[in-house]
Order: sequence, then C-alpha cells, then structure tokens
Amino acid sequence: MSQNTATAPATTIEPDEDRTLIDRLRSMQSIWILGVLVVIVAVFGVLQPTLFLAYNNLMNIAQNVSIWAVIAVGMTFVIITSGIDLSVGSVLVFSSVISAKVMASIGDKGWSTAIIGTVIALVSGLLWGALNGWLVAKAKVPALIVTLGTLSIALGAAQIITGGIDIRSAPEVLQTTVGYGRVAGVPVITVLALVVVVLGGIVLHRTKFGRYTFAIGSNELAARRVGIAVDRKLIEVYALAGLLSGLAGQMALAQYGTTTIAGQSLTNLNVIAAVVIGGTSIFGGQGSMLGTMVGLFIPAVLLSGFVITGVSPFWQTVAVGAILITAVYIDQHRRAAAARGGRARARTRRTASPSEAPAAQ
Repeated sequence: MSQNTATAPATTIEPDEDRTLIDRLRSMQSIWILGVLVVIVAVFGVLQPTLFLAYNNLMNIAQNVSIWAVIAVGMTFVIITSGIDLSVGSVLVFSSVISAKVMASIGDKGWSTAIIGTVIALVSGLLWGALNGWLVAKAKVPALIVTLGTLSIALGAAQIITGGIDIRSAPEVLQTTVGYGRVAGVPVITVLALVVVVLGGIVLHRTKFGRYTFAIGSNELAARRVGIAVDRKLIEVYALAGLLSGLAGQMALAQYGTTTIAGQSLTNLNVIAAVVIGGTSIFGGQGSMLGTMVGLFIPAVLLSGFVITGVSPFWQTVAVGAILITAVYIDQHRRAAAARGGRARARTRRTASPSEAPAAQ
C-alpha cells in the first residue's frame, strides 16, 4: 500500500508584514492631530504674527498647560488600560488643601516648609489614586462610578476642611522659585512638567510597566492568562494618576499662591479630552505620551489665539468639542479597519497553510 501526499504551495508571511497596516492605522490619529495643531498655529501666526508668535506669549501657553500636562501623564496610563479617572481635579484640590493646611500650621520656614508640603500633597494624591485602583481592581466597581464617587468625596472633604474658603499660605520661596521662576527664560513650572512628561514617556514606551499597561488595555483576560498581575498593575496605574494629581496640586499652589477649590471643576474633562484627542484610544490598548501633549496644546493655543485676535474665547470650547468627537470617530474607524485587516490576514494564512490530500490506496 502506498500513500501519496499532495502539498499545496505555501506562502511565507513575515510577522512584521502583519503589523504594517495596523501600525500605520494606529499612527494616523497622532499625525492628523499634529497637523491640526500646526494649522492652528499657522493661522493665528498669520493673523497676529507679532503678538501670537511672540516669545512671551508662547511661554505663557506652555506655562498654562503645565499643570494639566502633569495630570495628563497619569491619565494616559489609565485610559490605555481602558479605564477612566474623573477624580483628578478633585484630588488636585484636596491635595493642595491638605498641603496648604500643613504648611500654614508649620509657618513659612522656607524650603523646609515647601518640601514637607510637597510630600504631603504627593502622599494625599497617591492614597486617593490607590483607593480608586483598589475599588476598580479588587471590588470590581466600574471605573466611571468609582472615580465619579471619589470626585465628589475628595472635593467635599476639601470644602469641609476649609469651609469653602481658599487658603493662601504657600511659602514665598515656593511661589518665587517654582511658581514665577524661570530657567533660561523658560518657566520653572514648565520645566518641571516637561521632566514629568519625558519620564512618563520613557516608562510607558520603554519599560515592562508600560508594556503591561498596553497589554491590560488590549485584552485583560489574555494578560491574566500570560501571568500578568492585572489587579496589582491596575492599582499601580491609578495610584500613579493620583500621585501626579497631588504633584499638580502643589504646582497650582506654587503658581497661584492659593488653593483653587472652585477653579478645577473642568480639569478632569479637559485632561481626558486632551488625552483622547492626542490618539489614546478610549477603548484601551493604544496611546502615546507625545500624542497626549499635542492634544493638550490644542485648547491652550486656541484660547490664546482667540483672545489675541479678538474672538470670543467661548469658541474654544466649541472647537475642542468638535475635535474630540472627530478624534473618537477616527479612532473607531481605525480600530474597525485594523480588525478587518486582521481577519483578512487570518484568511490568507488559512488559504496558504499546507493541506493534506486524501491518501491513495
């Protein structure tokens, strides 16, 4: 008895080729949103070149986004895990209030008071973030509900502690050095934000922590199956977001010299909008720190340009909302195209794989 096995010609498919279309689609949003920012800057630069493109105005724009940038670093990690954190603005307020109260009780003793206040702000933010993470990861409460609840609790606690009245007790050295200080003409607060952004980008894109963050957002069940401690990582991600919100609270205290209890009501929404506009998928698994920074600068540049050209600044809100909807729309189509590409490649593999013909007697 003899057997003849007929083998269909096999086609070699390189793994790198499988990623080409998906990677190209993933980078699309960051490219077009960067193009939007360039166009906005060009338009205002043509309309008011001497005012809009002035060095002081550009530095003011950078300083205005510095506090949001620090919060946005943590928010990028959270949204990549397919989570959300609505409490960041309230955590900022609470951390600055606790810090201000402690510094007021110590008295203005220069850097020693400022350092103690900064540590208190960081610890306060970290604890709120860890609580969010524990409730999301261990108690299995949806992140939207958890952070909506802590938004209210943290802000309410800050109002109870202060009676709703802002505290003006930031040490003078904190205000003059961090709040108003400059390094080579660049605001110190902007330099601090830049350091946080760069470190955040390195952690996100170059470390195991960042890879696990992407893995959890892409497929949490698969991440668990390959041995990633998903619950612990989620707690760490939310704790990081809280820690950076606490740092932002201390930066706000340095910049304004007072707590801003009533001034952070839209901080969470503005930061979330910037992160999503910058290409971080609201569905998780995709994002970049560079894209987040581009998304942050769009509303700041719009506001500055509208004020300089005499247009009502209220149009900024309209423009940002329109860009946000467009960004999510493009993200949905990008994901759909990537899924279609993946299915097409899977069919190609099945067609090209070796098959055995019936054995001949």
